[in-house]
Amino acid sequence: MDKVLIFDTTLRDGEQSPGFSLTSDQKIEFAHQLARLNVDVIEAGFPAASPDDFAAVQRIAREVKGRIITGLARAVPEDVDILWDAVKVAENPRIHTFISTSDIHLEKQFRLTREQAKEQAIAMVARAKGYCSDVEFSPMDATRSDWDYLYEVIEAVIQAGATTINIADTVGYVMPDEFGELISGVWGRVTSADKATISVHCHDDLGLATANSLAAIKAGARQVEGCVNGIGERAGNASLEEVVMALNVRRDFFSRYETGVNAREIWPTSEMLASFTGQGVQPNKAIVGRNAFAHESGIHQDGVLKDKITYEIMKPDDVGRPETRLIMGKHSGRHALRVELAKLGFAVGSYDLLDAFRRFKDVADTKKEVFEEDLRAIMQDVAGASIGNGQAREAAPVGAPDQRDRLTP
Repeated sequence: MDKVLIFDTTLRDGEQSPGFSLTSDQKIEFAHQLARLNVDVIEAGFPAASPDDFAAVQRIAREVKGRIITGLARAVPEDVDILWDAVKVAENPRIHTFISTSDIHLEKQFRLTREQAKEQAIAMVARAKGYCSDVEFSPMDATRSDWDYLYEVIEAVIQAGATTINIADTVGYVMPDEFGELISGVWGRVTSADKATISVHCHDDLGLATANSLAAIKAGARQVEGCVNGIGERAGNASLEEVVMALNVRRDFFSRYETGVNAREIWPTSEMLASFTGQGVQPNKAIVGRNAFAHESGIHQDGVLKDKITYEIMKPDDVGRPETRLIMGKHSGRHALRVELAKLGFAVGSYDLLDAFRRFKDVADTKKEVFEEDLRAIMQDVAGASIGNGQAREAAPVGAPDQRDRLTP
């Protein structure tokens, strides 16, 4: 099996997302949770950005054991020096530095020629190597760079001592097949590629960050950078929980690859981040969204009540979540209603199911979700009607086939 390293940048790139900043104490607590999640690398911040960020990175480096601890530094001497001062107390420190390689960035932002950028990258990797054996270099905006020049820079920085090369899709521009070709090209065009770990850092501007990360793994990348809940600049980074669970669930397709992530800590980590930032994930977010293991459609509810594998490709417990939820609404079927009423103590056969279902639908048509108190009120009405006509209709047992359920979309 090939190990895919998981590099968490929630505390750096994730925190750069507007509205997602954390206090120093929250960063420390979250870093300890990342250790429980068992990510391989924690990018704890951008130490040169502020004294507070420096202090948080340094404290994480000192306290969090068993992980590689790094931060980010521009390819300038001051940043590299400050980063080393912050992480040198770690058990396993890494220096991560970057500069752009795309002509768009070099011409319009940095005002550098290609040769100047390459020389700066070489110099700062060499400077970092003087401090630390573990050095990561990122060519920013790599996917919009001239590939020949990109490979030339990668070759040069590996020769200067870089041990990880992180190919950054900084603006979420590349397509999965295209990215796979770019990563494969590293092995064909960079003669010293086997001396470094190839990493990827994908953004989600076109909604392809996870897909691109997985394509890169297939093409030879062995480190994936991303954020919990997919947070990050603009539309966010690759969602680490999506990458990890794609590798776990589709072992038939990714049979050669594994991570060391403790997947049952995914949900607690997601919940902690949402609590600290005050920013919840979208309800239909893969893996950690409120609706990821919830079912309202009658045909889906009928299926999961018979066997969850019908509509769930993983178990909630696989990622540390509570059980599957049946959401009672206007699309729900009789099977789910029988089950939910049984949970409330209404025995099967003690009420008129057709009457209860009709009254349930009347309520559901006026509400987004029918809750426990609504169901109790419905059953009070059903009981009153049964007393009025002096009879109760027998219902099918819980779990029995129900044609109506199969026809309810």
